[in-house]
Amino acid sequence: METCFKIKDLSLWYGEKQALNNLQIDLYKNKVTAFIGPSGCGKSTFLRCLNRMNDLIEICKISGTVTMNDKDIYASQQDVVDLRTRVGMVFQKPNPFPMSIFDNIAYGPRCQGLKDKQQLEALVIKSLKQAALYDEVADRLNDSALGLSGGQQQRLCIARAIAMSPEVILMDEPTSALDPIATAKIEELIEELKTTYTIIIVTHSMQQASRISDYTAFFLMGDIIEYDETKKIFANPQNKKTEAYITGRFG
Repeated sequence: METCFKIKDLSLWYGEKQALNNLQIDLYKNKVTAFIGPSGCGKSTFLRCLNRMNDLIEICKISGTVTMNDKDIYASQQDVVDLRTRVGMVFQKPNPFPMSIFDNIAYGPRCQGLKDKQQLEALVIKSLKQAALYDEVADRLNDSALGLSGGQQQRLCIARAIAMSPEVILMDEPTSALDPIATAKIEELIEELKTTYTIIIVTHSMQQASRISDYTAFFLMGDIIEYDETKKIFANPQNKKTEAYITGRFG
């Protein structure tokens, strides 16, 4: 199986506080990998290491290596903007820009120099279709994105990430602010997207992890306690802490 990210000896500190402890993990291409674990255990912190979002936190210090396609993403010559184009991110709370639906999708490609109107239009439509949103918004692409429902806004944010032609999409609890119907739509979408993209998702929902992911990593206090195929983790966890967490005895 082809590896997308290889992580070796990764530790992270916020000032004096160590948040990640010497992590070792391989993340696979065109798979959905779920990170589960109680709040504050390092899931989102680790997710943000994969596109260097932690660089934006002044007191953050990192050691170890993170390679993507065998290239060290923390190397001094790494273009961080290029990295974040290839590793898109969808946040917990939908965050559409205060502009039209069309301009939300076209914004990134325009910043990268795509000016041709027909090409932009084709890209916007393709991205919205891939995010299973186009049929719902086809006749109001010039309306404000802020008028969409929460679930539609989150699919718009996924479409916005897709428009940049990433290899990887990171999702930090993308359905925690959504109702069950909107959540189901996002989960169906993730299933479709993994044929094209590598998807790494942080989720608090055991059910969601078991439904949509191929691999699951269980985090606890900055450590990866167990990592395996999702069906193995949920049917036959090897570590007692994993078993206690997924059966609801703590967390």
